[in-house]
Amino acid sequence: MEMLSMLKVGYTILRSETPATDLINSFMDWAARRSLLLLAIFLPPYYVYKLTTSAFAVVAPEDVAGKVVLITGASSGIGEQIAYQYAKKGARLALVARREASLHDVAEKAKDAGSPDVLVVAGDVANPEDCKRFVQATVEHFGQLDHLVNNAGVASVCWFEEVPDVADFKQVLAVNFWGTVHPTHCALPHLKKSGGKIFVNSSAAAVLAMPRMSFYNASKAAVLNFFETLRMELRDEVGITIATPGWIESEMTKGKHLSKQGTVEVDQDMRDSQVGLFPVVRAERCAEAIVDAVCRGRRHLTVPLWYRALFLWRMLAPEVGDFSQRVFYRRAAGGGHGEHQQAKARRFLEATGANGVLQPASLQSSDIKRD
Repeated sequence: MEMLSMLKVGYTILRSETPATDLINSFMDWAARRSLLLLAIFLPPYYVYKLTTSAFAVVAPEDVAGKVVLITGASSGIGEQIAYQYAKKGARLALVARREASLHDVAEKAKDAGSPDVLVVAGDVANPEDCKRFVQATVEHFGQLDHLVNNAGVASVCWFEEVPDVADFKQVLAVNFWGTVHPTHCALPHLKKSGGKIFVNSSAAAVLAMPRMSFYNASKAAVLNFFETLRMELRDEVGITIATPGWIESEMTKGKHLSKQGTVEVDQDMRDSQVGLFPVVRAERCAEAIVDAVCRGRRHLTVPLWYRALFLWRMLAPEVGDFSQRVFYRRAAGGGHGEHQQAKARRFLEATGANGVLQPASLQSSDIKRD
């Protein structure tokens, strides 16, 4: 029956006066609808290959003792914990962020954790000249560069239609997207020389498209696709690990984000409304998974792992995902800012004690590093 169908398609193409490109695409459309059969044939040997390579990575992860790791966004949150995880493995570190005093605190703790040498370089990843400077300073100090950890980021939480001036949110793209592109471009010659690796922190939001985070979602989706493309261009010269983490203990989950005016604010009511009943992963656990994945040369990492089920629903049943998001992020009556809903969410978390179970203790305080 399938053969007869294929012959009919071929006959139609031969008798048609339609332009050749249209005919070819029509045939490809027909073939694509039957690609599940090819997928069923392809997947078993593919997963045997994946299992074999994974087993090798388990047995022989990269030893980073003495290697040089440059980490952006290292003054707090995930970046700070990544520094400690590399330090425990004996790596030499270059720590980058705008807050120099906080970086020195992290550097001292990293030395105590086992790093033999830590360089602190204050810089803004959104500034191309700063990126050139901190990469060059790292290479001049250590003589090499083995791992680049692109971690710096900024969040925005607001309804798009309530934004007075969308130009105020160019900084989200400048930090989250260009803040990974510029350091990578500067570091690439050195990484190719050492056969090094790149880590980039995207976000589950890039896949799930969470409401109130349109600019953030877009920036992280750009990161994801840029580095997937770069991986193909580089082949095996430089390894790339892309993370799509969910809600992780950080200044962002403490409530720090850009408001609708494009200014930094700390609003834990908004945080509780946005995070809701999602359990927040400790930054230390996330960092452990990240460094392990990079050392094992893994292409992708999702923390926590169960978010992959959400990704699957988003891909296979997008309408269900859209409905769930709209219910979860329901707006206040009258299209307002949603302050009542935020307060309600916070009261629910506190009344049930759910915040003590779902959120690390550090998130109960709104204190953040402000230097």
